[in-house]
Amino acid sequence: MDPLSALRDFTIRGELDKISRFNDEFRFGSDFSFPCSTPTAFRSKQGNLYTLETLVYYIKNHQAKHTEYLQNARTQGFPAVTFIDRKPLLDYLTGKVSTSDSIEFLVPQNPRFPDPPIPSSVDEYRPDDVVLGDAVEHGAVDERARVGDGELEKVDFMAMIRASERPLKDREALLECKGRNFHAVLTASVRREEERQRAESQQRKDGLVAKNRLMSADERGIGGYGDDSGYDPAPKPKMKGGKIGEGVPIILVPSAFQTLITIYNVKEFLEDGVFIPTDVKVKQMKGPKPDCVTVQKKFSRDRDRVVTAYEVRDKPSALKAEDWDRVVAVFVLGKEWQFKDWPFKDHVEIFNKIKGFFMRFEDDSIESAKNVKQWNVKIISISKNKRHQDRAAALEVWDRLEEFVRSRSHS
Repeated sequence: MDPLSALRDFTIRGELDKISRFNDEFRFGSDFSFPCSTPTAFRSKQGNLYTLETLVYYIKNHQAKHTEYLQNARTQGFPAVTFIDRKPLLDYLTGKVSTSDSIEFLVPQNPRFPDPPIPSSVDEYRPDDVVLGDAVEHGAVDERARVGDGELEKVDFMAMIRASERPLKDREALLECKGRNFHAVLTASVRREEERQRAESQQRKDGLVAKNRLMSADERGIGGYGDDSGYDPAPKPKMKGGKIGEGVPIILVPSAFQTLITIYNVKEFLEDGVFIPTDVKVKQMKGPKPDCVTVQKKFSRDRDRVVTAYEVRDKPSALKAEDWDRVVAVFVLGKEWQFKDWPFKDHVEIFNKIKGFFMRFEDDSIESAKNVKQWNVKIISISKNKRHQDRAAALEVWDRLEEFVRSRSHS
């Protein structure tokens, strides 16, 4: 038994008192004896092997604080166990763990029969082959062969076997799985890539359709609003009795800064699904305040998916009489004076012909929506800080608006 295993065995059995020192060796009862300076199989994190006397002194004094242990070991002339090795060494010696990365057991060599050097030109060894010119009986385990003038020399068959070993598998071979076919994975990835390319192609086609329709509308003299981005400019017949009039639908927003949605930030909210405070957008904006902003939403109207555009305005007083037939939605401030001079007798008539929305922060007081709750208005709540939730709120606005526009078109 090696000294480290013997020390661990006596520690687990609680027989450390049977380990005694006589001159330059430790005696483990009447079972074993080892020189004090014998290197053990436990290697320090610093790279050296701890000697037996270092481990014996440590295990007998491991209860002491590390500073006290270092001072006592230095006083008595014993090498000390480092602080980072204390716990793994103690856990191993006391049996809490069965092994440790720091342990390096070496195969002992019998000094009377040293191993010869491994042959460098051995191709392959079989037990029934002739070894070194002399015959070895089939199945014999004799480890000697005759060489020279009758002299006998030990032959290490195991070394010869190890030298002639050939690896059966390398890293690439280990990755091969018999009975497994990954063609389905390749097929699925190719199919997804084709679907992605088709979707991109369809988006490009949609843009081209919208652009062509816009150009044809310009040729007919219909005219556009806002920027040059595409929308469905096909003229709608002007209808009375609450139906949508001819031209691009209009969305009205308050001009007051105390409302969440204004003409400054409505485009980012409805098109990108991101709420940006008005004061931030005012600082970012270059040039004067716009009188009109165009926002777009894609949805299926017929066989071709086209971009439908909406005008966003914040000055109802600038609208002509025929423009009011195109007003489909309004973001309300929550105050009655917002509807002053509108061509409707009361808010009941307003919200029968126009879809109303009220934007608020979800943690605002109920008083802020006191008047709104008495109107036929959809309340949309957003978070003050969680911007990833803005997209869901914007989609809610679009869904309600599209449903309202369809109902007006078919009424």
